[in-house]
This record gives sequence, C-alpha cells and structure tokens, in this order.
Amino acid sequence: MTFSVIARCARTGQFGMAVSSSSPAVTSRCAFARAGVGVVASQNVTDPRLGPAGLDLLERGASAAECRDILVRNADFSEFRQLAILDACGDGAVWSGERTLGCHATFIEKNVVSAGNMLASQSVPEAVGKAFLEADESLDLGERLVIAMLGGLEAGGEAGPVRSAGMIVVDRQSWPLVDLRVDWDDEPVGRLAELWKVWQPQMNDYVTRCLNPLSAPSYGVPGDE
Repeated sequence: MTFSVIARCARTGQFGMAVSSSSPAVTSRCAFARAGVGVVASQNVTDPRLGPAGLDLLERGASAAECRDILVRNADFSEFRQLAILDACGDGAVWSGERTLGCHATFIEKNVVSAGNMLASQSVPEAVGKAFLEADESLDLGERLVIAMLGGLEAGGEAGPVRSAGMIVVDRQSWPLVDLRVDWDDEPVGRLAELWKVWQPQMNDYVTRCLNPLSAPSYGVPGDE
C-alpha cells in the first residue's frame, strides 16, 4: 500500500522522508524524523509507536542496524511491519516482515533508503533511490525527495492508485522545517510537488519568525509594515 524514501542531506545534515499510499493520511502514521538524529519509516501494517521508539534508540547512540534489530525483537506483530531507518551517519537498515503485503522490496545506499509494499514491481524502490542519488546535491533536500517520489511513480509506483502523500524534513530545530501532507487526492504525489513549490521559498522565513520576529521579513498581511 506504500512506497517511500528516507534520506540525509550530506551538505546540510538535514533528514527527511516522503511517502505515498493508497490509504488516507499516510504521513501521520509512517513518517518520523528528528533533527541531528535520523529518520524512521514505519509502514505496511503500520505501528506508529515504532517511529518515536526508533528515534529514541538512535538518539541514545544505536546504529540503524541496531535500532532495527531492537525494534523487531521487541515489537508486537513484527511479522506485519516494514521498517526503513537512517542514522546520523547516513547508514541505513530495513526490515520487511514475513507478512509484508504483496510485491515488496527495499533499496539502501549511503544517505538514502527506499521501501515499498504492494508495488507494481520490485524495481520501484531502486528507481526511487537512484532518482534521489542522481538529483543535484545542491538542491534542497525537499526537492530531491520530490524528485525521488516522481521517479517511483514513473517506475510504476503501487500496484493500485495512490490517494495520499506527504513529506517531512528536519533541520536544526525541534520542529520540522517541512511538514506537507496530501491526505486524499487522485494525484497526491503531484499535489505534494505543487505544495513544495509553494512552501520552499518561504520555509526558512517561518523559522526566523519563530527565533527572532524582529529580523523576520514582512508577513504580507493588512497592517504589516
């Protein structure tokens, strides 16, 4: 029901994830990232508890592989779960339990992991990962994640239509720099790409407005000077 990409930007140290699914509100259940720590995707028959638990393990010093092994060993019904994990060093680990749905596959390289289930073909995660790696490294991480997801669609995506998509990116703060969601749409990955184009030019301004409103750019609303 899902294909995703998790990644680390070697240039900025940002972590992020983009995901799409035939189910509604996929990002709320599957995508978890923490600044300076890493990113965890919990998908297939999702257990959202695994995301924060995995990030806590990474923050305490576990590698991606150690984090995966601990989660799988201790989780209820791990045979239903699919995990993708990236640690602070950009090393990845994956898990697809024996009851992962349909055609499923994973892809791992330095700084990027892709995983999916109920796919049109096993080549989709590789297409996602390679699209990310081939994108210009000077681009924002969010842009590279969008490129990766579009690469997955071009390779066939899910076996059936997707209905929701989303993206999170964390930078230096405790809150996400990017948190975009399309919770029900006929072309959610395309809509996500459109949302990114709206958000990208102003995302850093919202960080400035939080940290120091006096130095923030104009809000562009009536009464703002």
